[in-house]
Amino acid sequence: MEPTNSRGTSLRERIIRGNSLKGSLSLKGNSNSRWTSNDGEIFNRSTRDEDDEEALKWAALEKLPTFDHLRKGLLFGSQGVSAEIDIHDIGFQARNKLLERLVKVADEDNEKLLLKFRQRIDRVGMDLPEIEDMLNSLHILPSQKRKLTILDDVSGIIKPCRLTLLLGPPCCGKTTFLLALAGKLNSALKVTEKVTYNGHEMNEFVPQRTAAYISQYDLHIGEMTQRNLGILCQMPGKKLVELSRREKAAKIRPDPDIDIFMKALATEGQEAVFVTDYVLKLLGLDICADTMVGDEMIRGISGGQKKRVTTGEMLVGPSKALFMDEISTGLDSATTYSIVKSLRQSVQILNGTAVISLLPPAPETFNLFDDIILLLDEKVVYQGPREDVLGFFESMGCRCPDRKGVADFLQEVTSKKDQQQYWVRRSETYLFITSKEFAEAYQSFHVGRKLADELAASYDKSKSHPAALSTQKYGIGKKQLLKVCTERELLLMKRNSFIYIFKFIQNMIMAVITMTLFFRTKMPHDAIEDGGKYAGALFFIVILIMFSGMIEIGLVIYKLPIFYKQRNLLFFPSWAYAIPSWILKIPIAFVEVGLWVFLTYYVNGFDPSLVRLFKHFLLLILVTQMTSGMCLFIGAAGRTMGVANTYGTFALLLLFGLGGFVLSRDDVKKWWIWGYWSSPLMYSMNSVLVNEFDGKRWKHIAPTGTDSLGVAFVRSRGFFPNAYWYWIGVGALIGFTIIFNIFYNLALAYLNPFGKPQGMISEDSDDAKTTNTEKEVSTSEGQNKKKGMVLPFEPHSITFDEVTYSVDMPQEMKNQGATEDRLVLLNGVSGAFRPGVLTALMGVSGAGKTTLMDVLAGRKTGGYIEGSIKISGYPKKQETFARLCGYCEQNDIHSPYVTV
Repeated sequence: MEPTNSRGTSLRERIIRGNSLKGSLSLKGNSNSRWTSNDGEIFNRSTRDEDDEEALKWAALEKLPTFDHLRKGLLFGSQGVSAEIDIHDIGFQARNKLLERLVKVADEDNEKLLLKFRQRIDRVGMDLPEIEDMLNSLHILPSQKRKLTILDDVSGIIKPCRLTLLLGPPCCGKTTFLLALAGKLNSALKVTEKVTYNGHEMNEFVPQRTAAYISQYDLHIGEMTQRNLGILCQMPGKKLVELSRREKAAKIRPDPDIDIFMKALATEGQEAVFVTDYVLKLLGLDICADTMVGDEMIRGISGGQKKRVTTGEMLVGPSKALFMDEISTGLDSATTYSIVKSLRQSVQILNGTAVISLLPPAPETFNLFDDIILLLDEKVVYQGPREDVLGFFESMGCRCPDRKGVADFLQEVTSKKDQQQYWVRRSETYLFITSKEFAEAYQSFHVGRKLADELAASYDKSKSHPAALSTQKYGIGKKQLLKVCTERELLLMKRNSFIYIFKFIQNMIMAVITMTLFFRTKMPHDAIEDGGKYAGALFFIVILIMFSGMIEIGLVIYKLPIFYKQRNLLFFPSWAYAIPSWILKIPIAFVEVGLWVFLTYYVNGFDPSLVRLFKHFLLLILVTQMTSGMCLFIGAAGRTMGVANTYGTFALLLLFGLGGFVLSRDDVKKWWIWGYWSSPLMYSMNSVLVNEFDGKRWKHIAPTGTDSLGVAFVRSRGFFPNAYWYWIGVGALIGFTIIFNIFYNLALAYLNPFGKPQGMISEDSDDAKTTNTEKEVSTSEGQNKKKGMVLPFEPHSITFDEVTYSVDMPQEMKNQGATEDRLVLLNGVSGAFRPGVLTALMGVSGAGKTTLMDVLAGRKTGGYIEGSIKISGYPKKQETFARLCGYCEQNDIHSPYVTV
């Protein structure tokens, strides 16, 4: 099918028209050149020289081997002079200038860029892959407990090159419908029938790589910036080789800027950067590209910008089918229109497939869609062209008023309280039309009959493009996956450096306390009782090292929701996420343990041998790694702080109780001896004791025995005194470290977040029916009732004058050339809120609405606030103002364990 725009012009006609226009312009230029003066010949000769030079450079590029040809291109400067560059060496400034030439104004230039892209592909006779999504009698309900239908007998076809809008009231099944299309339904749901892509069932390809589901929930790591959202981009570029080969055979010279852009998309190391910059420009996020996303504890971007980041995170991928759930929440109508317009251009020009669920959009946004799907009470009551939707409801007796938005009409005409106002058959008695009646009428409507005929005809699989459906689980190799995840983990560690700096300071403070607590002015080694002091100091050190690793539990659980989202979308496997989080912490462990050991070892009076010092250091390094692996596993298995802390504390108690120091091996009951042998603390304590008490100062014979004093003490504590037990402990700790990290990887791979699919049952129509008379009676009774006691309430006015809010300039923006020390978010804002007057605070996404309300409500704990805020003429005091101010934040933060 040939994609068309809103005026009915086909894509091929627009491309031909563009070529004709270019030819006419060139002819016009030639005709004008006849009348140029001799002075103008100088400039014409200069232009011809530049064209000849450019032709020579293109000829040189075409002679290069295919591999080198794909790595080089001609980049034009500000004065139009081209230069040959290597795609790998494109810097930040050159990349920005190239993108500025291609997409200077996103609303105007994006379509031109896509048309150039499509024109280049069409000239060599290549086809773009496309996806047709088909549902046939889809029925979804929970597999356990009470039967609750979520989607009932839903059938339809999502066609390529057409933008589809999904409408429906809350709790009608829109999210479940999109998840079913994307192949991401919860396994606890029972699904009958099937969803096919180009005639292929879900088990014949990888739906997570073929389709992208964009959730309505914004889950992001607060320390990441928008520019970092493409760090996991997986863009295969194998088609460019074939495209370049065909162009070379046909002697076609591509547009230089488009050539560099497409080569960068296929070049390893540059694809994520170019796609990310393009998507940021498209979504209007380039102005805050280097600002952290933020969360409840980190100051970041606005809610509307965060919603666009959620959309952009999936747009940077290679998916040809997009299923977007409530992407306009928190966005102004102009931004929503711009995003939908860009998506429409991409879908129609590049043969994409997209279904977008929105709250009733503005009329201009609604008119961008080609097809409409209307869901009501688990049923599809209409699916078809946007132009025919009003005709369907008119055939049912409901007409949209002339000055009424069609999207609002579709939302209200199916509602019980609003449907009657659109009833136009005055000669007939009005009866509420249910969703079942709408669905049955749609089957006999001409659009429904046409859809049924298309569903009855099976899709010819031979027509499916080989590249349309992805059969590879991940878009890049294992080495590249590990590299990308390592880079991201290293970036997060840098931005969380305060945690590790705090740990270093904490360890230094504890080291000073340990030095004063176990300070040795005299170091007796004469009796077994003297060894108890050294053993106590060693046990204290091992326990402190183990407790310092408990911070990993919180860090793991904090990032788990984002990990689950990206794991389910096949951004990376669990092992690529788990290995860097373990390996990159090893250098930190060396510094942390080194500070401790080299501060305390000699002050505490341990064996002065340098060899035993480094053996002591090595053992504590392994204890740190073992504890880190154990805490990573506890966090991944617990999945919430409550569960992880409960079981983590229980595990530590078992380690301490069965570690051989609190309770000697001889005192452990035989049914608990397995716990003694499986305790990492036992091997740690045995090794550290052997390392100390096998020294020269403990070699003399004990007064009451035949063994040396060190051996006698170690044996009296129930440990093994042989020197080789140090290396047994080292091997055991290495083994425990590997085992715990393997368990951590398995927990990440196979465990899912706590929770279960919940359904909301709408009120039955019979229970909800009330006659008009009953409503009038209840209304009149409510009006006649006297009001109860009215609490005293004193109205207040709020005035603010020249309020300025600024923060320290982020380091990322300084690196990009910003010279100011502060970033101003509010600049001289003044206004007043009067009692009895309802005020609407409006502005585009990112304008500072939330920031202003945070400043007025006293929620800002950082930054610099200037200006005056007064309550009824008095300066605002936050201590008393907080008692009379109620602030409903944009983010929904609730306890997940309580009911409404």
